[in-house]
Amino acid sequence: MRARLLAAAATALTLLLAGCSGDGEDTERRVTLRFHSLAWQKESVEANRELVAEWNAAHPDIRVEYVQGSWDSVHDQLLTSFEGGEAPDIIHDASDDLADFAYGGRLADLRGLLPERLTSDIPRQSWETVTFGAGVYGVPFLQEPRVLIANKKILDSSGVRVPTALQPWTWAEFRQVTKELARTMGEGKYGVAWPLKEPVSVTLNLGLSAGGRLFHRGADGKVTIEFTDDDAVVPGIIHDQVNTDRSASRTTLGAGGSDTLPGFFGGKYAMVPLGFSYRQQIVQQAPKGFEWTVLPAPVGSGGQAQGVSPQTLSVAEDSRHKREAAQFIAFMLRPANMVRLAKGDWMLPTGTRALADPALRREKDGWAAGAALARGLRSAPAQSVRGYPEWKDKVATPALQEYYSGAIGEAELRTRLVKDGSLVLARYQR
Repeated sequence: MRARLLAAAATALTLLLAGCSGDGEDTERRVTLRFHSLAWQKESVEANRELVAEWNAAHPDIRVEYVQGSWDSVHDQLLTSFEGGEAPDIIHDASDDLADFAYGGRLADLRGLLPERLTSDIPRQSWETVTFGAGVYGVPFLQEPRVLIANKKILDSSGVRVPTALQPWTWAEFRQVTKELARTMGEGKYGVAWPLKEPVSVTLNLGLSAGGRLFHRGADGKVTIEFTDDDAVVPGIIHDQVNTDRSASRTTLGAGGSDTLPGFFGGKYAMVPLGFSYRQQIVQQAPKGFEWTVLPAPVGSGGQAQGVSPQTLSVAEDSRHKREAAQFIAFMLRPANMVRLAKGDWMLPTGTRALADPALRREKDGWAAGAALARGLRSAPAQSVRGYPEWKDKVATPALQEYYSGAIGEAELRTRLVKDGSLVLARYQR
């Protein structure tokens, strides 16, 4: 009996030890990370899901769960998850949405967590978009310049000078060109259609090319608003095209970019200023035989500088596995993977090695034209301004919409952006 009890005890001990060192131990050691992705285009979603699957196959102890998110109201969605203690480990967002989260302690400082291979491959001006105070709170990986999508047939037949990356139009020349195009196209047609349902980022980001900044940070770290003559150039051109020259369509001022495409395909508009990624819609929707081309945005005293707010990957401060989350981000943003993500979203990668890939340098579909603009991309003027979302929604958007429609003049626009805007920002800088 005693021998049988000893044998049973030994068997039980063996099974217990086997359980501790087998599947149970693996389960306890396995890390699970949640990746909240905002990819929405079919090719982009596929690229993201494929990369997650490849990571999981190679890292059985660090599993990533893909969580599909949406760009609609992403700031409020993230804020709710942060406050509820349910923030995802890895967060896909845009750099102009990070300031409040970074300053509010919601995002992890990534300094020291990323490999030198990644940090050295992304240019300094891109890192500036995710630097708040002394910390780095995201990795910028996709960026989208604004370009002119033009009807090639109309442009060629008009006889106007066609701009290139080396010799773009000036803003004054652009105004004259749209007047000439409208004249030659005939009644009810326009040289350009500005889709300005969301006018603030368009105005500020293109304003850098004319030397405009609007926001100025002092030595004390506080931000002030100044509407200078340089800041007035781009909004002034748009206002005059609509209200004075009649070379820009009034009806598209409240429209989104996609809303202008039917009129563009139908020959109603010679050009439409759009984000670089809209080329995918044009390829998919353009009538058979329709010829289009990608042109650089006009320039002023600031040259080809243009503000962008890159897509970013961040790590939640509350994540218990920050180092593993950073390792996944580094994997996602290897040069070859960054190319896959860029192609999926029809955007430009921030990484210099990815940007040099031949697939992103071809003339077809305007890839080369966009890649030629990458060097001039800069941090959007409002990038690190606390309170910017409120300033944009409550002050800048209605003021610019009224100005572009002709309801108010430049003096009133200046007053509202500066005076009313300063009251909003003051609440965030106490």
